[in-house]
Amino acid sequence: MDTGRKDSVLIIEDEKKISDIVRAYLEKEGFRVRNAENGADALTFFQEGPDIIILDLMLPDMGGEELCRIIRESSNVPIIMLTAKSGEEDRIKGLGIGADDYMVKPFSPRELVARVKAHLRRAGKTKRKILSYNRGSLQMDLERHEVVKAGSPLQLTLTEFKILTALAENHGRILSRNQIVNIVQGYDFEGYDRTIDAHVKNLRHKIEKDSKSPEFIQTVYGVGYKFIGTPDAE
Repeated sequence: MDTGRKDSVLIIEDEKKISDIVRAYLEKEGFRVRNAENGADALTFFQEGPDIIILDLMLPDMGGEELCRIIRESSNVPIIMLTAKSGEEDRIKGLGIGADDYMVKPFSPRELVARVKAHLRRAGKTKRKILSYNRGSLQMDLERHEVVKAGSPLQLTLTEFKILTALAENHGRILSRNQIVNIVQGYDFEGYDRTIDAHVKNLRHKIEKDSKSPEFIQTVYGVGYKFIGTPDAE
């Protein structure tokens, strides 16, 4: 495994014996692992942005199929389903609602780890650049020009999107109005720098809970603006 950033796996399985075995095999290979024993905990841990999910279909509070559908509404994270159902129709149904793979119990933990690695290799080749802050509260898809706040997509103008991403990509660094203009416009435009304040004001109304106590964009008086959101682990 890479000694740098470790891929994260969310195991959603209510049988502790199974989840403990799978966790042990994954951690031995260097993965970071989270365990959820029910759908409610799974949705909470899902906000942390796992790289892959191992999902049991039989959960105490909701069906795995329902949980898979909920996850698929906002994420393309690879999902490997675990189930005692071995029929062809069951496999087709699982794959049809968004699962990427299907393993029938009892299964080989070593084979499961191999499949996890294979799916992560494929996902890594197509992964979009997404910036995520404050435990997934604010996410920016830089390729699709999409911003999601607390799970809901925001309608930003192109200029607002450019300002937000410029600040986020310079996290913790103060950008003057002129610097923001140069980044957003690609050149210095006389008189444009003061309109940055208006754009930032509109942006704050969309991404902040309280504009007077910002979580993301801080005003540095007399200088410019600084992005202060807490980056999520990549």
